[in-house]
Amino acid sequence: MTFIYEKNPTLIEKKSFVEIRELSDLSPFDKEQQQVVMRIIHSLGLPHLASQVRFSKNACASGMQALSENCTILCDVEMVKQGITKRMINKEPLCFLNDLSAVQRAKETGETRSMAAVAQWQNHLAGSIIIIGNAPTALFRLLENLKTLHKDPKLLPALVIGMPVGFVGAAESKQALWDYHESLGIECITLLGREGGSAVSAASCNALLRCNRGEYY
Repeated sequence: MTFIYEKNPTLIEKKSFVEIRELSDLSPFDKEQQQVVMRIIHSLGLPHLASQVRFSKNACASGMQALSENCTILCDVEMVKQGITKRMINKEPLCFLNDLSAVQRAKETGETRSMAAVAQWQNHLAGSIIIIGNAPTALFRLLENLKTLHKDPKLLPALVIGMPVGFVGAAESKQALWDYHESLGIECITLLGREGGSAVSAASCNALLRCNRGEYY
């Protein structure tokens, strides 16, 4: 049995982004935002998602600057951490989901481990990039915690990429991020609705890393 298909990885990627530009409306977005949106579409195979992506005013610029300065990257789950392109970063992303203190805290409080893990982020927040691709409860808890920090911009993350996937709380948590990011003083990128996930949230960060390297499609 013989199949005819593209085998060259570079051509596969280039052809994919040609199709994405043909199938989606990228006109509302600037150059860097388009790269992020295309990576989101590429990760999920859904061109219509372009209309659901939201960027705060300086999201891409703030994220790219932080990444260029080797910022801390905080992830809600290991799948997000593993999705970051390692050749483009010099510091291992952090994920505390399986940290013993987070596991114990979750048992004691009855909250999700993802919520408990957010408590471990406190000393790493300033200037960081936070990527939440799985747990709506982590995003809600982060927003609650940021309420106490927004009076001191130096303590805030440089960018929050919030794209948890699912049915219970996913759409609501992302809407909350979008509704309150300005009052909290944070920059954010989010994908409204139920769609999202580890791959797409990591891909959004990877898009900014590629922009810093001059890799545009």
